[in-house]
Amino acid sequence: MFTKILIANRGEIAVRVIRACREMGIATVAVFSEADREAMHASLADESYCIGGPRSQDSYLNMGAIISAALASHAEAIHPGYGFLSENQEFAALCQEQGLVFIGPAPETIALMGDKDSARRTMIAAGVPVIPGTDIVADVGTARLEAARIGFPLLIKARSGGGGRGIRRVDSMDELEGAFNAATVEANASFGDGALYIEAYLKPVKHIEMQLLADNFGNVVCLGERDCSTQRKNQKLIEESPAAILPAETRERMIATTIQAGRAVGYRGAGTIEYLYDRSGNFYFMEMNTRLQVEHPITEMVTWIDLVKWQIRIAAGLPLDFAQGDIEFKGHAIECRINAEDPYQGFRPSCGRIEMLHIPGGPWVRFDTAIYQGYTIPPFYDSMIGKLIVYAKTRDEAIRKMKAALCELIIEGVTHTAAFQAEIMQAPEFVDSSYTTDYLEAYL
Repeated sequence: MFTKILIANRGEIAVRVIRACREMGIATVAVFSEADREAMHASLADESYCIGGPRSQDSYLNMGAIISAALASHAEAIHPGYGFLSENQEFAALCQEQGLVFIGPAPETIALMGDKDSARRTMIAAGVPVIPGTDIVADVGTARLEAARIGFPLLIKARSGGGGRGIRRVDSMDELEGAFNAATVEANASFGDGALYIEAYLKPVKHIEMQLLADNFGNVVCLGERDCSTQRKNQKLIEESPAAILPAETRERMIATTIQAGRAVGYRGAGTIEYLYDRSGNFYFMEMNTRLQVEHPITEMVTWIDLVKWQIRIAAGLPLDFAQGDIEFKGHAIECRINAEDPYQGFRPSCGRIEMLHIPGGPWVRFDTAIYQGYTIPPFYDSMIGKLIVYAKTRDEAIRKMKAALCELIIEGVTHTAAFQAEIMQAPEFVDSSYTTDYLEAYL
């Protein structure tokens, strides 16, 4: 087992990894930007190093500075969290070159699944159903021909990256050229790769993702699903596990398919296969995230399996000590991403000093965060300031518990989304679980 791990991230996920390491008896090293000198993760870790200016590219995306901090502190491994460098094959390879263990899959796996075109091809070869679509589309002329074949509406999508960037919905041929050019520009700016492909736009659908764990000895397990359909502009706002609307037979098929997909790419570590699920009961591979997901706590709640600890154990060369048949799914968990945004003003970002903070309590209520009273939220990073998670025996109980927790959560000094999320959870479509990926936009 490792004796010291560097966490190449910030915010709540850095705090989450530090806590897991402490429970495992592993020393931790934090890195922070100049804007994060007062950040919680920088003070919780055993050692902390400033690695650059406030902008991400000068600090949390600065591979050289992070590697230097790891070597200077004699860390043996690097946990990338999510976002930033967590799905960067160049960084994973650089860790290997410097004798550091990257806590995640092999660089080759990251590259294979990060390229959405190669991921589609790999899944097709493995017998995994994929959304009807194309290979890489070179120009607008080819896009027009493919669009005529697929039909409207359709999605133009970037081959690289994620987070909803480089995606455009197109409803008619008249919109195609402008959308294609805009997606190219955004993909180049966001990922340095303007390559695009086209998919059929399936509607209405659920966004269902399946959690995967795989070790170095060929053991692959699926820890069930999460319903992530409450989203705005492809950004998730509320997640729950299990997906209440999913029939048991379909769940079993999706679990088997996910294990099949993990084996097809020789996966190692924690990963997530994302699917679209339609009202006819069909599901289609959308993409694979080769990292820990933001919403991983709800899977931990319903399986009692600590995903962060297992990431570390697997990276250290330990085998999984349970098989698929050992996994039990109990109860229901819901997560609300608490963002420093004003949902009633177009989700305008909010920054400032936390003047008062009260965190909800009670059985099976969890708030993963890195904010504290007196902390000033910097304007340079993602707007998520915490994740409120609840667990109960049934979905109805979990909804009531979450609404109570949202009402109890007090964060004064910045505007946030908690009241809006409590409002969403009273909507009939959420209560009966019929909501789909386009529901929130229609609600707004």
